[in-house]
Amino acid sequence: MRKISFRGYMVIAVGILILTVGGLYFFNMNRVSPTATKKASGVQITQSTPGQYQTVIKDGRYLVSAARGITATSEPNQLDVKHFESSLLELSKSQFKPAQYIFQEGQYLTADTVTNLLARQSNDNPNGLNPEDNGKTDDSRNPTYVQTLTEQDFMSKQGNDLKLSGMVIGVAMNTQDQYQKEKYGANYTQNISDADRVAYGKKIAPKIIAQVRAQSGVSDSTPIVIAMYANSPADSLAPGGFYAEAKSSHGDTLSDWTTISDKSIVLPKEATDTSKLGSDENSGFANFKNDIANFFPNIAGATAVANFKSGTLTRLDVKVNTQFYSQTEIESFTTYVSQSALKFLPSNVPVRIVVQTANELQAILIRNANDKTFTVTVLN
Repeated sequence: MRKISFRGYMVIAVGILILTVGGLYFFNMNRVSPTATKKASGVQITQSTPGQYQTVIKDGRYLVSAARGITATSEPNQLDVKHFESSLLELSKSQFKPAQYIFQEGQYLTADTVTNLLARQSNDNPNGLNPEDNGKTDDSRNPTYVQTLTEQDFMSKQGNDLKLSGMVIGVAMNTQDQYQKEKYGANYTQNISDADRVAYGKKIAPKIIAQVRAQSGVSDSTPIVIAMYANSPADSLAPGGFYAEAKSSHGDTLSDWTTISDKSIVLPKEATDTSKLGSDENSGFANFKNDIANFFPNIAGATAVANFKSGTLTRLDVKVNTQFYSQTEIESFTTYVSQSALKFLPSNVPVRIVVQTANELQAILIRNANDKTFTVTVLN
């Protein structure tokens, strides 16, 4: 068996760390401060990092959500799992500034409470957010509108204590509902119109706020923001996005709804897609794709997900599929990809490029907005 050098172990360790960190800090991974802490009444908070929240740890461990894992296991499209939660945190920054608040994973809605809320309403579960099953098995059935929800808490210092000073509740609404006409039978898809989805979300929002305020530790005047997210279809190559938000300052009363324009598209665009959104980015990506394909003979494909907010690109995630036969091929190709990306891909937004084969990840290239170079990690 071939011995792995110390350098090899270090590269593997770095690769595992990158995969673990993922979503929330992926584009700022080189700017995350060491995990030095300062104590606050039995809990600790991480040191501040520009533009990011301090977070709460307890007894030396990260304080996880009381309803941990529900979003990850309930979303039909796995692209929505990370995008839903990371986009919600970005949205929260406009309501609760990172310089003024400390982020805490949701601690007030328990797993059982969330599970009951996501179920259908019934005599046994009057708090269910989804409509009662009407027994129909065609498009006249009552669909499952609400797929998942998540809680984010925002704390402030009060002497040596941490006080709940605000909450954000993200609600993921279905654009399609998959169901079975009989147990273990075939899967069917029921489309949900935009109008029905939006109307139903507004209808159940006060009920969600009331349930949150009913939890011990949440006062009648705790500011609560509710943000509505439209899931993508299960087979979509791009995640969904947030489309509306409202705020409750007291009781279950909500302010007027504010429209959010959060959209993701796949590059290269389909020939039938005549919309102007992403046209410039599509042209640049096509040039990038052709350039790297001409350099390396075994390109199986390259795609990207471009995230837009109010029509402006905010992030680009690129995936390159290919086949390598030697370590020098991987290193040479990755170097060329970084050079081509600087030439053809947008420079004013975070860009992440993953190079992979059918079976494993080979390299990750990361560039923060306006950086002049990519941080490149080749996995050995």
